Amino acid sequence: MRSANNNLASSRWRAPYPEPVGTIGPLPVSADTVVIGGGIAGICTAYWLARQGISTVVCEKGVVAGEQSSRNWGWIRKMGRDPRELPLMMESERIWDTLDPRVSSEIGYQKSGIVYLCDTDAELNKREKWRQSVADFSLDTRLVERRELKNVLNGIEGDWAGALYTASDGRAEPHKAVAALAKAAISAGAAIRTNCAVRGIDTATGKISGAVTEHGTIACNAVVLAGGAWSSLFCASIGIRLPQLKVLASAMRIGAFEGGPEAAAWGPGFAFRKCADGGYTVANGSGTIADIVPDSFRYFFDFLPVLKSEWRDLRLRIGGEFFAQLAQPRGWRLDAPSPFEAVRVLDPVPRADILATALGSLRSTFPAFKGGHVSNHWAGMIDTTPDVLPVISGVPGIPGLFISTGFSGHGFGIGPGAGKLMAALVAGNRPMVDPSPFRFDRFSDGSKPRPGL
Repeated sequence: MRSANNNLASSRWRAPYPEPVGTIGPLPVSADTVVIGGGIAGICTAYWLARQGISTVVCEKGVVAGEQSSRNWGWIRKMGRDPRELPLMMESERIWDTLDPRVSSEIGYQKSGIVYLCDTDAELNKREKWRQSVADFSLDTRLVERRELKNVLNGIEGDWAGALYTASDGRAEPHKAVAALAKAAISAGAAIRTNCAVRGIDTATGKISGAVTEHGTIACNAVVLAGGAWSSLFCASIGIRLPQLKVLASAMRIGAFEGGPEAAAWGPGFAFRKCADGGYTVANGSGTIADIVPDSFRYFFDFLPVLKSEWRDLRLRIGGEFFAQLAQPRGWRLDAPSPFEAVRVLDPVPRADILATALGSLRSTFPAFKGGHVSNHWAGMIDTTPDVLPVISGVPGIPGLFISTGFSGHGFGIGPGAGKLMAALVAGNRPMVDPSPFRFDRFSDGSKPRPGL
C-alpha cells in the first residue's frame, strides 16, 4: 500500500479536460427546442433533433462535458445492465458501431471486451443468474472458467472462481467522445452555447414557451432538461418533484506501460479500462460515496429499496456538503443569478484513500500495473434514481417539458441511444424502444419502482 499512496501523493487532482466546443456568442432569439445541459445526454439529444431539421440550442452553464460525461470510466457495455434498459443500450451500441471510422479512431472507440471477475462461487452464480435473465437478447456474454481467465485477461494472478465476459462490449475516451458528438450536432445544425446557464422556463397557456437563460430568453416550444447532477434542483425550482441523489465516484489515470490487459475489467475493489494512449483509467469498483444531504431526507423512502440492496457498495458520509446544500436556494428570481452560475463546473474532491486501496488490489491481481505511474486523479458526481434507471420522458401536465437524467453511472455508453429516444419523444415520432420503463411519473403513479438485478 505504501507505493500506491506515494503514487497518489505525487499525482495531481485534475480531471481529464474535455476538448473545447461550442460558443459564447449571442443567443438565438428563438428555436424549436432548448436543451439544458451539455453532457452526453443533452448533446446526443441535440444531434438527433438537428438531424430531423428541428432547430435546437444547447445551453450549458459551464463547458461541454465538463462534469461526469468526461470523468466516467469510458465503458460501453451491455453486460450487467437492467433488462429493462438493455434494448436502449443495444440501440446505443449500434450507434457507436456506425460512427464515422475517423471519429471512432479519434475517440478511441473499440470493442475490446469487458470482464466481471468473481472471487467466489456465490458471486459467479449471481452473474450467471443475470446472464440467464437476459437470454432472450442473444448477447455474446459467457462464463469464463478459472483456467481460461489468463486467455481473456493477460497477466492476471490469484485464485478466481471465474468471470462473466462480453467480448462485444467496448470502450472510448469520454473527454474526446462528447466533443466529437457535439461537433457532429453543430454540423447537423444545432447551436451550442457555453457559459450560459438556464435559470428557468416560461409558459403560456400551460405550455412551454421559452427558456430563461442568464443572457436572455429563447422562445421555444420544447425544453429538454439534461442537467445531470443538477436536474433535481432545477425541477424543485419550478415546482416539480424529481427523486434524484448524487454519489461521488473517484478515478485516476495510470500512464502507459507494457504488458497490461486489453479488456476492461471489474473486480472486488478495483475496475480499469485501457486508454488510447496505452495508459489506464482506474477506479475502486465498490467505492462510491453518498453524502447525507437534505435531499437524502426528502427522498429517503424513494431510495430505501436500493439502499437495502446496494448498501455493501455504498459509503455514507456526512459533512460540509449537508450544510452547503441546506443553504442552497431551491427557488430564485429569473432576473437574478441562480446556483448554476455559482458553480460552472462541479469539481468534487476525489477520495485518495479509496483510490489507494483500488491501486493496491489492482497491483496484487495484475503485477504489470506496478510499472505504471499515477499521473492524475479526479472525482465526479453521478446522478442516480431510486430504481437506477434513467428518466427519459415528458412531464405530465407541462406540455413541451422533457427530462433526460438519472443515468446512475450508465450514461456514457447509453448516451447516443438515450439522445435518439428523447429526440423521438420531443418530435412526436414513434420511439425505437419502449420508453415506459423511463417515464417520469413512475415515481408517483403507484407503480413502486424497484432496483433491477
